[in-house]
Amino acid sequence: MEQDENIFARIKEMLGGVTPNFSILEHQVDIKLQMEYFEFSKSHQAVLTPDELLLDEPKLYSIDVDFEEKKELLVGLASIDKPEAYRILERFATSAPEQIMGWALMALQESRMLLETRILDEQQVFISTGLGGKGGKLRYFVVAFSIDHAPFSETQQRLISSEFDFSLKRFNADIEEIRFASHYFSVIAVVPLSVPIRQPFKMAIDECNSLGRFIKSSFLITNVKILTDSEIDEIVRESENPQPEE
Repeated sequence: MEQDENIFARIKEMLGGVTPNFSILEHQVDIKLQMEYFEFSKSHQAVLTPDELLLDEPKLYSIDVDFEEKKELLVGLASIDKPEAYRILERFATSAPEQIMGWALMALQESRMLLETRILDEQQVFISTGLGGKGGKLRYFVVAFSIDHAPFSETQQRLISSEFDFSLKRFNADIEEIRFASHYFSVIAVVPLSVPIRQPFKMAIDECNSLGRFIKSSFLITNVKILTDSEIDEIVRESENPQPEE
């Protein structure tokens, strides 16, 4: 999918023009774990009946029940289209150990989508990214760089914060965090599905540069994960020193 593409319009086109109901995974869950969950859920064959699974809630909290059995229980509960199953998963997701928290969140989302499909009698389109979303919007991590690797002055930092806040609000997008490093800054923001992904950030950079060009027009954007400083530096090095083709 092209980075400037309107995600909502693209999905609608894929569904033959039908306006879909979206179910967005709001929590940040590692992409590899998501794929593992989907594969496990797809191949899992429940041994217990739905009523038996509902009675097994205490096993989720037991230190005597191993990780694999808890995974099976979570996936089994997520497949039951009853509010009782959703409430069990909701309770567990508030206090699940870190080792299994991702599985608990994925099961909770699947359960919610199943209930909404039954209640609304309409199929849901499930959207999940590594960074999740909020209020029907997807979360993005953006990195923009200063020209000539120059550090940002305090005045430039204030201008960036102001212009990005103003520009993103014009698209009904919300900034959650702006962080400045030596020669770049990062932004975490949630953007509506109907907005072309790069447009709000490009506008903000253009507005800053209209008052004195100091930000590169190219920037990084991802919804997979929040990059560390070392990962950002590595991407920059690779882009500036591309490996010769064999």
